[in-house]
Amino acid sequence: MRTSVLSICLFASLSAVGCGTGEPVTFFESSELQVDVGPVDSDIDLSFQTTESGLRYRILRHANGPKPTADDRVSVHYRGWVDSGAEFDSSYKTGVPSSFGLRGVIRAWTEGVQLVNSGGMIELWVPPELGYGAKGAGGLIGPNATLHFVVELVKIEEQEEQEPWQLPES
Repeated sequence: MRTSVLSICLFASLSAVGCGTGEPVTFFESSELQVDVGPVDSDIDLSFQTTESGLRYRILRHANGPKPTADDRVSVHYRGWVDSGAEFDSSYKTGVPSSFGLRGVIRAWTEGVQLVNSGGMIELWVPPELGYGAKGAGGLIGPNATLHFVVELVKIEEQEEQEPWQLPES
């Protein structure tokens, strides 16, 4: 059974309280961040899994579509925020999914989006070394920032077949 994020709790604005300590997770109550990100499974396991690289994730919506590879181009809806709860980017605000190749984004996205099936949704907890590291990015993402994302994999885009490159005949 699926239900709205708002009727369960606000996954898209997860607080850092308790994270990484095994303590219960708390959620922000900011009305600015309480925007429905689409249906999630009603029986979500609130614990995070951790990959070998240190990426933490949990599947918010299971789906039966294919999983992308690092070489794929995908279309996603997403919301990103830092530990303070400040949102730094969201395709939900524009209503238009973003498309990109998985090799052209931060390491956490390349790895994390491959963990969810097309049509599914995942929450990513990104340590600095898998995000923007010591440099940060822009005003809201400072140096060594831990990032949080909810990513909805809308679809894996069709790969255009290209003709092999050939030298012009002389």
